[in-house]
Amino acid sequence: MNTLPLSGIRVVDFTQVMLGPCCTQMLGDYGADVIKIEKEKIGDLSRWSLGSDPDGLNNPVFCSLNRNKRSLALDLKREDARASVLALIDQADVVVNNFRPGVMERMGFGYEALKKRNPKLIYAVGTGYGLTGPYEHKGGQDVLAQAVSGVMRRKSDQSHPLSIYATPLADFSAGMHLVQGILLALLHRGKTGEGQQVAVSLYSSMLAMQMQEGTVHMMRNKELNWGAFPLTGVFETTDSAIVMVGAFKQNPLQDICKALEIEDLSANPRYANFDVQMQHRPELQTVFREEFKKNSTAHWVKRLEEVDILCAPVRTIAEALEDEQTLINRMILEAGETAAGPIRLIGSPIDMSAAPVSVRIPPPRLGEHNGEILASIGPDGREDAA
Repeated sequence: MNTLPLSGIRVVDFTQVMLGPCCTQMLGDYGADVIKIEKEKIGDLSRWSLGSDPDGLNNPVFCSLNRNKRSLALDLKREDARASVLALIDQADVVVNNFRPGVMERMGFGYEALKKRNPKLIYAVGTGYGLTGPYEHKGGQDVLAQAVSGVMRRKSDQSHPLSIYATPLADFSAGMHLVQGILLALLHRGKTGEGQQVAVSLYSSMLAMQMQEGTVHMMRNKELNWGAFPLTGVFETTDSAIVMVGAFKQNPLQDICKALEIEDLSANPRYANFDVQMQHRPELQTVFREEFKKNSTAHWVKRLEEVDILCAPVRTIAEALEDEQTLINRMILEAGETAAGPIRLIGSPIDMSAAPVSVRIPPPRLGEHNGEILASIGPDGREDAA
């Protein structure tokens, strides 16, 4: 524990659902003491995400985002509860929340109030749209961020209907940006002794994910869409599907045709270079679809890899989790068992040889650590140094 990079860092965590919890879980994974402040009897809203679950409020959605944290469940309408939290914050390094602007202030935990008590405090905030501006008080959510940032409009094939991307891109990217901001603020404090406020938003994180596309639009008024390139696409096979990226080579079409065992279309003036391939993309994509349907995914992966064309099978999450590479990358963590079965979690994508991630604290039951945390706070309302 003492060798982990964030050991000795205390985080008071007001976050819930995903943006904030995925941030604070990573801090906890690498050694921070994360105290999760939850609403008495209700807790983090993600505890209710799956409705009725065999593990009750410790359903898999909650478990996925809340290992290596201690749960303190309080009624923050009570003066003594607020005093206990303030005692923890007085000795904390970081406070994190992902409420709408104004909520923490109404509870007495706004940045201006807390920095007077603890000038070295890093106050991290995740919002939907930002701390100021016309959308300041709008409700933020992952799918909404996909829509307003332009991401939802970005399709590899414009004939496809608009749809929601099923994995919460905005929540996770904003959560990781919040981690980065906190770490940068800790480094800054180490040099200056000063705390500060760190803020990220779902909206800004989704814009940042489009930095190439946005820059091309602003500087050249053109659309950049990697998924719509002429030699790239997803194609059905006899047993599943394959994705192919025909790029990063002098003449990828020639090699694709070799793998498909068809005539060299790159010799045809209609397909001789990228520009004309873009003009005739529908024709090329039709050829690819017809050919890939003639054999299995494994067959085509082998053929394309033989000519050094990037490709991969299109798999389910179940197939990915069973892959040997997933285990080698230590992307599955065990966190004990419940009556419903073993707790198995997705690990950290950051592989540090000197600080491997482990589950020191399983996803906590609501208020599980009330006794030990409150016992550390002395009768004068201050945290007991002992």
